[in-house]
This record gives sequence, C-alpha cells and structure tokens, in this order.
Amino acid sequence: MKTPAPPHDVPSGPLAVRWHGYELPAFRAGTKASVPVELENAGAAAWRSLPGAGVYLSYHWLDLRGNAIVWAGSFMSLPRPVAPGERLTVPLDLRAPLRPARYRLALDLVDEGRAWFSELGNHRLEHDVDVGPRLTRRALAVEIADGPPELVAETREALEALEEPVSEDGEATAFLAAGCRPAPDWSRRVLDAHEEGYAAVAGSIEVERAGLRRSAPKELESWKPGFGRSPAWELPLLCPSLATASIADPPWTEPVAGLPALEPERLAEPWLVDGRIRIAVPARALQRGDRRSA
Repeated sequence: MKTPAPPHDVPSGPLAVRWHGYELPAFRAGTKASVPVELENAGAAAWRSLPGAGVYLSYHWLDLRGNAIVWAGSFMSLPRPVAPGERLTVPLDLRAPLRPARYRLALDLVDEGRAWFSELGNHRLEHDVDVGPRLTRRALAVEIADGPPELVAETREALEALEEPVSEDGEATAFLAAGCRPAPDWSRRVLDAHEEGYAAVAGSIEVERAGLRRSAPKELESWKPGFGRSPAWELPLLCPSLATASIADPPWTEPVAGLPALEPERLAEPWLVDGRIRIAVPARALQRGDRRSA
C-alpha cells in the first residue's frame, strides 16, 4: 500500500526534489527488498545518471536518534533523464540492516561526487520501520553426508542432545559430514545468527583423536576453536548452515578434510563465522575425505 510523503518544503535552485510517496514491504534483517519511490524533479536542472556522476536515489539506515547505522546504501540510477517538473517512480533496491530492531529509513538523492540533496536544503524522506528476524520460524534442519553407519549414528546422537532440537522442515539447513558432533548449544547459536540477519553461518572445528582432544591438523588449523565472530571471514565456511529461502544455489567449493565447504566470496548475502559455534569431529571421519552428499 502506497504511503504518501508528508508535506515538506522544496527549495528553489537547480537541484530540488518533491517526494510524493513510497511503498514499504515487511523488512527482515539482512535481506534485500525493493521499495518503489515516487518523486518529482522540482528544480531547474535535468537529472540524469552517468557512470560515477549524476543524480542517484539512495538511502541510509539510522537509529531512532538519527545516528547512522548504515550510511549510503546502494545508489539506484534513474531509468531515464528527468526533466524539471517531471514525476516518476524509481524502484530502490535496499538491504535491511543486521539485527532486528526499530530503525529509521532515510531516503535521499545524491549528486554523486558532489553532495546529497539534503545538504542542499532538500527534505530527506524518513520513516520509522520495524525490522524483523531473518527467519520466519526458529527451525533448523540438518543434512548428514553419507558415511559409515557408526559415524552417522554419532552425529545423530549429538543432534539428539542439542539444547534446541532440529526440525525436519527448517527455515535454515545445516550440512554436516558423518561423524560431526555439534556442541549442545550449536543449534541455538546458529539460529540466533540467522535471526540476526546472516544468510550463511558457520563456526569452529575441533578434531578429536582416540578420545583425546589435541591440536587440529594443519589443514584445519585456521578453524580450531578460540577465535571470535567474523562477518568478513575469507576462508571456506565449513559445515555451514544456510537460510533456505535466501540461497537457492549455494556456492560449494572443494571439501576441506572431507568437511562440506562453502565459498563466501561468491555469496550475494551476508555471512558469519563464529568460533563459539563449535563442532567436534573424530580424526577417523576426516581421513575419509568424503564430499557432501548431493
């Protein structure tokens, strides 16, 4: 449903905008949405979008006190040159901020390389919105790769001991190698991260040999427990969980020591690796080098 813009002053001069209205969807943390924005060139100069220059529609996410949370989101080019007095609707592609909360969405035009229209005396169109959790339900499914029955049984036994049970019909799906044993708080931490807005979530890998905990082999050294949260992790995401509705074609890469691996740089969605999301795996399961089941 279209929301009309509130009455606002329009300055005189070459660059001026009159806002007419917009349609806001239900926002979910970390996800993309398209917002149709109706506006009018109320200035004396024509608008056009050029590579690295010209007029673009953009946005900021602010807290309710006006402090910037996300500044200068995507710059949306105009579909055509806009003459003075012309009115049009521009679909603005934006991504909701991470972490569900109430935010202020601020829409503005920018003359790229020069100034925001609001810096030239124009009204910035603002609206307070609630951003909900990324997942519609706290439901995590698990896929276990094929492997020896005893290793698959170890993984299933660990899943039965989770603080938050897994589901057959999940809003997110985690991929485990046979023999992987998630820590009791694993599902809770994975779902928390998804709700926070991350589409792909992974954690640390602890290798166990003959029942004794030792240092991880060199191949898994970078994933051993002890590190913190990393939303800019550059190595593969091992045994990842994926928000099902967000990643239709996961960018899988070669397994690491037989563990399913996702290439984060080919993701078009936010990801998180958190060392507190712990999975233990016996060395005998790693030696097989199994790939993820199809």
